[in-house]
Amino acid sequence: MKAMVQEVYGPADVLQLRDIDKPVVGDDDVLIRVRAAGVDPSVWHLMTGLPYPIRIMGFGLRTPKLRVRGWDVAGSVEAVGRNVTRFRPGDEVFGTCEGSFAEYACAHEDRLAAKPSGSTFEQAAAVPISAFTALHSLRDQGRIRRGQRVLVIGAGGGVGTYAVQLAKAVFETEVTGVCSTEKTEMVRSLGADHVIDYTRDDFAADGRRYDLILDTAGNRPLSHLRRALTPRGTLVLVGGEGGGRWLGGLHRALGALALSPFVGQNLRAPFVKEPKEDILQSLAEFIEAGSVTPVIDRTYPLSEAPDAIRHWELGHTRGKLVLTV
Repeated sequence: MKAMVQEVYGPADVLQLRDIDKPVVGDDDVLIRVRAAGVDPSVWHLMTGLPYPIRIMGFGLRTPKLRVRGWDVAGSVEAVGRNVTRFRPGDEVFGTCEGSFAEYACAHEDRLAAKPSGSTFEQAAAVPISAFTALHSLRDQGRIRRGQRVLVIGAGGGVGTYAVQLAKAVFETEVTGVCSTEKTEMVRSLGADHVIDYTRDDFAADGRRYDLILDTAGNRPLSHLRRALTPRGTLVLVGGEGGGRWLGGLHRALGALALSPFVGQNLRAPFVKEPKEDILQSLAEFIEAGSVTPVIDRTYPLSEAPDAIRHWELGHTRGKLVLTV
């Protein structure tokens, strides 16, 4: 099969389209004929091996243990292991797996769900990690409640576009999105009550205070973010920049966790895992009900995965990038 393979850590040039063996399905696994794969920040981190703690976490100290990139996946079931009961060949599924930048990939049964009806494979592949991150951050970490004032920073990105829609349509809150000039109309179209162009205005300087702030990107100091929170508000950090090769965006997360016990505000920096079947089913239901719509900036063929990652690195992506296979 064709797959996007890397042998060393580095920039997008390390990804090479090669012929490798098709994965062998395990007893608890599902073999997927991949139709589309999402591009998200984890792809970049595992490709570059940065920040360095990623390597210590088991992904390979000097070279990548996983040769094929990609986590988000959508496709059709090719074969199932003997213990799999929920799927059979021909079923259309979406979820997460190791190595989705390939023609075939294996996934654990509990990491998959039926593809949302009416959605394309490309739309389904744009959902799993980013939509789950938004849902987990708002509901489980942020304890979002109806009627709250919610601020989403990075509202035009992969996680942010889902966060705006979930906060407004599902949790019925008053949503303010922060994004760049070229994304303001899109964020407004997703249901945001207010949109702040960060190139022109400072969300912490207008006197408004928010019950929940979800920061998906950037390197704003904690002190700046806390100024926009209510005295008992919650800040959830799910992304960040800066911090160098050792910490990356983790420096703000560590600072938030260290400070939170000593202030009235709740500062959270969750480590988001892969969504399981029940979460994927919930996300599918939101999509089928029209509450959430995946936003795709553009698609690339599998052979152009390096170009997709280079585009993501520019920081101008609206929603998600997706590879077609």
